[in-house]
Amino acid sequence: MVQPSEPEFEQAFNELYSTLKDSSLFEKHPEYEKVIPVVSVPERVIQFRVVWEDDNGVMQVNRGYRVQFNSALGPYKGGLRLHPSVNLSILKFLGYEQIFKNALTGLSMGGGKGGADFDPKGKSDNEIRKFCTAFMRQLARYIGQFTDVPAGDIGTGGREIGYMFGAYKQMQNQWEGVLTGKGLTWGGSLIRPEATGYGLVYYVEKMIEKATSGKETFAGKRVAISGSGNVAQYAALKVIELGGTVVSLSDSKGAIICQEGITPEHIAAIGEAKLKFKSLEQIKGEYSAFSTSPVQYIAGARPWVHVGQVDVALPSATQNEVSGEEAKALIAAGCKYIAEGSNMGSTQEAIDVFEAERKVASTVGGAIWYAPGKAANCGGVAVSGLEMAQNSQRVSWTSEEVDAKLKEIMVNCFNTCYETSVAYTAESNKSTLPSLVMGANVAGFVKVAEAMKDQGDWW
Repeated sequence: MVQPSEPEFEQAFNELYSTLKDSSLFEKHPEYEKVIPVVSVPERVIQFRVVWEDDNGVMQVNRGYRVQFNSALGPYKGGLRLHPSVNLSILKFLGYEQIFKNALTGLSMGGGKGGADFDPKGKSDNEIRKFCTAFMRQLARYIGQFTDVPAGDIGTGGREIGYMFGAYKQMQNQWEGVLTGKGLTWGGSLIRPEATGYGLVYYVEKMIEKATSGKETFAGKRVAISGSGNVAQYAALKVIELGGTVVSLSDSKGAIICQEGITPEHIAAIGEAKLKFKSLEQIKGEYSAFSTSPVQYIAGARPWVHVGQVDVALPSATQNEVSGEEAKALIAAGCKYIAEGSNMGSTQEAIDVFEAERKVASTVGGAIWYAPGKAANCGGVAVSGLEMAQNSQRVSWTSEEVDAKLKEIMVNCFNTCYETSVAYTAESNKSTLPSLVMGANVAGFVKVAEAMKDQGDWW
């Protein structure tokens, strides 16, 4: 079930299983434990080669994948990641998390993930188009609006989705909502680029409200964010809109720290430059928005030990970006709320640090509260689901309509995590604040397990 050569998947599996065992779920419903070996094996794994021609006429080959993990709740749904690090372990971990994340949205979506070890950086538009066409030539036979609806992910933005959709349409001779993240003039949804970041902040907004009995909001909070892609950019903009101060962003090469607060002008410059695959170091040196404010760039660093006093941390870059030592540093810096905009953004050691601190807090106000990515960042796939609904109806909702639906989904997700944790926490382990990681895992797992049972996948 879990292979030693698949460390990321093993981590995701252990994180889910350990919290289920720590809850009272198997005590109250022992039959659920036999679902674990079933739900933890993908229904189907597709691997294929992608052969394409670069601008010099040289043949290139990449490995392509689609992990169709679980369809109990609906068509497989999950992104396509284009990055040199892509391998089966990473895609299985992402697909496994996606099963339960999608369940928490309340929408009819199964879980899957895919991609290739192709690096879009440094490639021309023509090369990217040729790769996307070759990739879709292999993938098209396995996907469809009622089967599997991929989306974007790292390395797969609107340009790549457009090329893939065009290739699919030509091959299948039909227009259908088979990919999400499409252009707004041809089936895309408003608020889709913003959704994961906005949803993350809406989730944390409920955490702050619940922990402080409605006495506090984001206003006046200092917020450390990692990453500088869509999730980080839009989370930062929403935090600023709600009165918080964003003190950091980062990329794979380093971090920027601004104690006075990163501004919307900074974020606009980053958004423009990242489309050209520029690093934060380059952006800081080249864009005028950074010349008039005290922004520090730290090469080779993640922001967590450099941000100073913070109230909220939002890891929004990639997996395992908060270590156990960095978790301790955040707590020492006064951080009270940690929520993942990235998938499995914290190592197991970091989660253990956050959860241990939550349990020993003497008061609710002094507690550390951690929210896992499968709950806190489900806004992105939620709006992908809303895009699917709009495509099926051949309609387009306004930004206000989509944003309202997104906020409702995130509020319901938080309430589900909170209430499930309260219901399944052993009496001897009751603490000032319930475990949101336990609540998310139990709630998502139970929903999927019940659907699988009804469909005869276990008995």
